[in-house]
Amino acid sequence: MSSPYRLLFDKVLVRSDAERAHQVAFRAIRSARPVLASRLGTGVREAGRRIPREPVVAFGLTFPNRLGLAAGFDKNAVGIDALGALGFGHVEVGTVTGRPQPGNPKPRLFRLPDDRVVINRMGFNNDGAEVVARRLEERAKLRVHGIGNGPVLGVNIGKTKVVPDDDLAAVVADYEFSARHLAPHADYLVVNVSSPNTPGLRNLQAVEKLEPILTAVRRTADQVSPRRVPLLVKIAPDLADDDIDAVADLATAIELDGMIATNTTISREGLRSSPAAIEAAGAGGLSGAPLRDRSLAVLARLRARAGAGVDLVGVGGVTSPEDAAARVAAGAVLVQGYTGFIYEGPLWPTRILAGLGS
Repeated sequence: MSSPYRLLFDKVLVRSDAERAHQVAFRAIRSARPVLASRLGTGVREAGRRIPREPVVAFGLTFPNRLGLAAGFDKNAVGIDALGALGFGHVEVGTVTGRPQPGNPKPRLFRLPDDRVVINRMGFNNDGAEVVARRLEERAKLRVHGIGNGPVLGVNIGKTKVVPDDDLAAVVADYEFSARHLAPHADYLVVNVSSPNTPGLRNLQAVEKLEPILTAVRRTADQVSPRRVPLLVKIAPDLADDDIDAVADLATAIELDGMIATNTTISREGLRSSPAAIEAAGAGGLSGAPLRDRSLAVLARLRARAGAGVDLVGVGGVTSPEDAAARVAAGAVLVQGYTGFIYEGPLWPTRILAGLGS
């Protein structure tokens, strides 16, 4: 039987502009935060059962549960605690760039409901590192005064579009700028070099370019934060296996804290949607159920190559509790979702956690 949200989505929301629907839904979540927080209390109950809240340790941090919200939903850090009140144990904000930017022209967010897919070419639209940092600083002041505990906070940083990807010194400086402003406020940092929507960004996954970026971000974070902020890198599912191995080797060599597998894909293979619908959606990163198998394969390869020394986060095509459990079985310490949350609605986190038992 379909849930009320599923019926609303399939009958109403799917007919509206995807980006506009996201904005409306996110405002509703933020407005409902007091009610959500009250409902959670010490544990959410679904169908009369208490959802367990077993803490999980990753990157040296303690997370209230395994499930987090992937970057892309809350780009500007405006609803962290409201999202946490839905049950997410961590929320990854961003992607944040050094300079504010409007992103790509609209429309730039599309759904393929027959495949439970989202295609986006947002282009890192965000308020920029300085504005987001001030927002996080204000949130931290509230927490110091005992107003809300909130989820573990990840901050995902990416390259500003106007910075040329072939000028490595400029790219490094851009990431350093973001890290300088954001590391003091993040529980962990993620270097994003894998979105398909910033020209040339994925070229930075080559280890000869990736290593100086990660080294510079690590050094900058250590300079500006009184505590060690864990550092992760997020990679694409479209990397060749040899390149996946190279990134895993680099992560081990420089003692990276973690890796996230995976970002969205540019592939359109295996979709059930009509060719006309796929063409109408156009270019961009695809997320959702069709990404499941490749994302899981990349995760398993990273675990086999890197061993136990690097914590892994599994994301991409996580729709059901079984999908989440498969990521844990393949070596993920944490699991993230995005498209499953969009299609299934606000009770989706509790269903995943109930199935995981954490």
